[in-house]
Amino acid sequence: MALRFSSAGESHGRGIFALVEGLPAGLKLDRGFLDGELARRRSGYGRGGRQRIEADAADILSGARRGITNGCPLLIAVWNRDSRLETAPELYAPRPGHADLAGHLKYGAPIRDVLERASARETAARVACGAVCKTLLRKFGIEIRSRVTRIGGAAMSPGSAPEWSDFEGADGSDVRCPDRRTAEAMRREIDKASARGDTVGGVFEVAARGAPAGLGSYAQWDRRLDARLAAAVMSIPAIKGVEIGAGFALAAMPGSQAADPIGYAVPKHPLPNGGFFRKTNNMGGIEGGVSNGEIILVRAVMKPIPTLMDPLPSADIRTGRRSKASIERSDSCAVPAASIVGEAMVAIILTDAFLEKFGGDSMEEIHRNYTGYIKAISRRREGRC
Repeated sequence: MALRFSSAGESHGRGIFALVEGLPAGLKLDRGFLDGELARRRSGYGRGGRQRIEADAADILSGARRGITNGCPLLIAVWNRDSRLETAPELYAPRPGHADLAGHLKYGAPIRDVLERASARETAARVACGAVCKTLLRKFGIEIRSRVTRIGGAAMSPGSAPEWSDFEGADGSDVRCPDRRTAEAMRREIDKASARGDTVGGVFEVAARGAPAGLGSYAQWDRRLDARLAAAVMSIPAIKGVEIGAGFALAAMPGSQAADPIGYAVPKHPLPNGGFFRKTNNMGGIEGGVSNGEIILVRAVMKPIPTLMDPLPSADIRTGRRSKASIERSDSCAVPAASIVGEAMVAIILTDAFLEKFGGDSMEEIHRNYTGYIKAISRRREGRC
């Protein structure tokens, strides 16, 4: 069964909820790890007052007993401390760049109803689900990391596809940038924007190591792994661009430099790539919509948050008269937090593709399927090379 994830809840409602279907029985969940992932989402330089109010924790309501999944739908609640939806004031001046006006025109709903659901607070559900998915993937040697490479005008020097070690240190930085000098420049960018009532966006990267060759498919457009990853990451609020591997930089490369040369070494033991390897990774670990065993790399652009303390011009939805856009509590920068949400979305898609390939009703069954496949792709060349 394929993985299915959906969420519910409003920013200032009782809570945010994640429903996960398709998980196998027998997956042991670590409540501390789930809460730790939610804490990572709340952190980051430039975050607003809401993050000091909430103390997000994963409350597992169904689908697990004594911390172990039972094969039934898993329901997780992240309760809101700031739950004032019923008394929250109505807003009449939609904020440019938000869903306010488009949602009001589509549903005929008050702006308050639109923003409560369109709010990035919903990403707490994604991170909770992503933590569950990371737990499953780790059982098979698949790890996920992220880092921030740009905030405003402060950016790391562009280079070749990053190595796994290039992501080390990101968790120790409040802007999630492992390069200290660039991190200092990023903080200055955030401070300058905050001082003038403005916001700033940036770029983050998510990498997955250990994914076996063979996830995804070229047989149908909607099963291609890169397409699924791009859609999932693009669905994060404020994300306006996604690249896989070298991405847009490939436009300036000749084919002789863009494609990743293939090498082969007879494996001493079964490997997720069957013994094949790439000397570069411009394709970001995916070719023809299928993982090739290299590091999967996804890069995303986050626009500046459009809720401004010095609001832009707008128009009153009741009269059409000119007005200043409404002001809601907001962050000056949420790129570091978005990188954590990016990890979660990549984990969800990789878990879906993994279960599609190796699925079973229990962890024991999935282990058998996975082990058999890895042995098979590592033995196909025995006596032929």
